[in-house]
Amino acid sequence: QVQLVESGGGLVQAGGSLRLSCAASGSIFSRNPMGWYRQAPGKQRELVATIIGGSITNYADSVKGRFTISRDNAKNTVYLQMNSLKPEDTAVYYCNLDRFGVNYWGQGTQVTVSS
Repeated sequence: QVQLVESGGGLVQAGGSLRLSCAASGSIFSRNPMGWYRQAPGKQRELVATIIGGSITNYADSVKGRFTISRDNAKNTVYLQMNSLKPEDTAVYYCNLDRFGVNYWGQGTQVTVSS
């Protein structure tokens, strides 16, 4: 059974930084993609960034150059370093694991960026 536990959200001023963490428990493989999605009020959930193994990454255009996704396969943990945060980054951020076509989600962590 896979579980994802996120941490690191909070309130920050525009231009600030936050680091999100997501620890996965269960049978995880480095080739299973992990990533971060977010959902703002009244909007659909959207992709933020994904990572396969330790180096194959993909980012939404809106966060390129500001966010960095990384992964510690020994700890089954994925991170999202968020810099130069903007008010439009405000959302609930969800960790995702795609384990051979079965998707698992964390409980979500709130990120609020004040202007």
